[in-house]
Amino acid sequence: MECLCLVWALEKLHYCLDGSVFEVITYFNAVKSLLKMKTPNRHLLRCQIAIQEYRGNITIVHKAGNIHKNSDGLCRGALLNTPENPAYVPTGEEPQVLIEGINITEFFEEARDSYKLDKNCHICTSLLDKD
Repeated sequence: MECLCLVWALEKLHYCLDGSVFEVITYFNAVKSLLKMKTPNRHLLRCQIAIQEYRGNITIVHKAGNIHKNSDGLCRGALLNTPENPAYVPTGEEPQVLIEGINITEFFEEARDSYKLDKNCHICTSLLDKD
């Protein structure tokens, strides 16, 4: 899951990261060794291929989970399996099982709205909203 999160972030931030040297700090040690793997399984191979584009610019650093205090909240927040959940899996009956995930939609909406209220950011956000 951490590898998929890294790939997602790299895709979303591609325009900011392209050509920049940057560091990824993770508590999941396997992500650090991902680029050095000789024969990864098919899931890790997909992640490895996606990260190859940044090979000269990316540094992956391991930081232990007990030191990296904000890591557990991201991987342990569970949401109900409801249609509002982005990872919703429809079933024939009312779901009773929690699935792993985080609800970041509201966070991004609040962040976007706060930028629109800031007079210095309003020009930039209006240009970005045109697409």
